[in-house]
Amino acid sequence: MQKILFVGAGSMAEALIQGWVEQKVIPCENIYITNRSNQERLIKLNKNYDVNILENNEKIYEMDLIILATKPKDILHAMERIRPFISSNTAILSVLAGIQIQTIEDGVGNRPIARVMPNTSATIGMSASGIAFNTQVNDYQKTLYLQLLEAIGIVIEVEEDKLHAVTALSGSGPAYLYYLLEAWEAVGAEFGLTKEVVRELMVQTIAGSAAMLQSVKEEPTVLRKKVTSPGGTTEAGILALESNRFNEAIFACIKSAEARSRELAKGQ
Repeated sequence: MQKILFVGAGSMAEALIQGWVEQKVIPCENIYITNRSNQERLIKLNKNYDVNILENNEKIYEMDLIILATKPKDILHAMERIRPFISSNTAILSVLAGIQIQTIEDGVGNRPIARVMPNTSATIGMSASGIAFNTQVNDYQKTLYLQLLEAIGIVIEVEEDKLHAVTALSGSGPAYLYYLLEAWEAVGAEFGLTKEVVRELMVQTIAGSAAMLQSVKEEPTVLRKKVTSPGGTTEAGILALESNRFNEAIFACIKSAEARSRELAKGQ
């Protein structure tokens, strides 16, 4: 079984660790974690998932896969720190928004490298991930990368440049849905509904709508029109969304996130 080192211990690292440990994809004793300075965070992950804290950089040489999961602004320093200890046989998987494969090759050398943009639903095995590979990844290694990610959701291979859009859509997507739920809870309160009632209703509505899209295989436009009776309540709501430029807000949201990903790629 492969030994895996997480360089960085933030929310995305935890989502992957929790997903892999709870789905029994990787034994916790084969997972190691390190970061630049936050020892308390490492202790918390060790306590919660029984993974190993990397105590000695010399042990990096034993790793089969290193997962780069720092903040984008910290990655150059992190790669400089670990590079002297990486085996020539070690592969790299990056979950960093915006950081290009070329930057990673410059930092850790010419080796198999994959960039993936999962989301925090990996925690429950429901991530939606986009992945891109460098030319050093052979078919066998690609299969291993995909198996790891398919164990915590779906994964779709895309051209590296398209990962900026994947980041803006599915990578950040859970936050947008949570933000929408916050708005639903706030408006529900104006009608005298408790947060708990609104949440239960709307979480089931989201889950049911997603299940409909997966099972009936109809276009969202078709499903929307089936709910929208002429002169009815849904139509009134849709018209309000249109008059308040809902589509423009969504476009602005995704385009801003995609542009920020490209800025990160340039070190901005």
